[in-house]
Amino acid sequence: MPRSNSRSRTGDPDLDLLVQELITRMGVVDDVDLVTQMIASVVKMGRDGHERGDLKIANQALRELRNSYRSFAPYRDQRKASIFGSARTPEDSPAYAAAREMGRVLAERDWMIITGGGPGIMTAGVEGAGRDNSFGVTIRLPFESMEGGGIVPDERMVRFRYFFTRKLTFMKESSAYVCFPGGFGTLDETFELLTLLQTGKESPSPVVLFDPPGETYWQTWRQFVLDELVPENLVSPADLNLVHLTSSVDDAADYICDFYRRYHSMRYVEGHLVLRLLEPISDGELEALNNEFADIVANGRIERVDTSQVELDDHDAVDLPRLALNFDNRHFARLHQLVRALSSGVAGS
Repeated sequence: MPRSNSRSRTGDPDLDLLVQELITRMGVVDDVDLVTQMIASVVKMGRDGHERGDLKIANQALRELRNSYRSFAPYRDQRKASIFGSARTPEDSPAYAAAREMGRVLAERDWMIITGGGPGIMTAGVEGAGRDNSFGVTIRLPFESMEGGGIVPDERMVRFRYFFTRKLTFMKESSAYVCFPGGFGTLDETFELLTLLQTGKESPSPVVLFDPPGETYWQTWRQFVLDELVPENLVSPADLNLVHLTSSVDDAADYICDFYRRYHSMRYVEGHLVLRLLEPISDGELEALNNEFADIVANGRIERVDTSQVELDDHDAVDLPRLALNFDNRHFARLHQLVRALSSGVAGS
């Protein structure tokens, strides 16, 4: 629905009036406040005297995000899992076979697959998921073909020039992640994902670290974290609960699907964290959650709440049951555990 936007945006009342007239002529009726701010930002950048190269970056980034939004919009309500892994993985390797099987199993469970659109693990994932269930989020590289193995239809091949807009798309559109062995790019994507989860910049999501049978890539990574990072207090031991390490495709798929068996989504409303559920929890389960996770509640308790007015205004999952807590905004790995406990039906999972 439209929202009021009375205060000045460009710093010039005459320009503000022109912006409002432009928006009216364009026929924009939803989120007028945000569209106004976006146009005002462009006006300010144009008046600030930035170098042409700076403006080209901003322009390209906005274009890439717009194209991404348009490609994903028809599939907004369908869960998607990103598969990360090396472009160099050969077709006859156990990792390639496992990634293909991972794509197939997730597609059978009504998930779509997002990959980087390149060869190796990325092509394996879309081979398994199939043409109707795959997205390619590609990056322009001079030495590597990034066309989804020729499987992904063009309308779901989202092409990027910049890594930062591509990464944003991965995180924004994905509800789960499966990380196969890979090089710097795979580690970069995985570490950034874990950083966003650890700091609360990304909502809790299931993250699978997949070691192909007989390989120890992620086991070795986990041991490095335990030996080098945890003892120096560089990460918390609880942060390892953000990931699930496995060598079984079925176990990985179960972990991803179970995460959303009861949990739907979350958002902040007037300073409280609201958890939306697919089904209500019992009084006993609520009490168990309060006992188990009192350490991350700044004050009060985890309680059932009604849909807030702001959620009603946004048409945001308005019919789902809700819980709310005054989260301490610090222990996000513990919050991840709370979500898993919701879906498992027991605290302490």
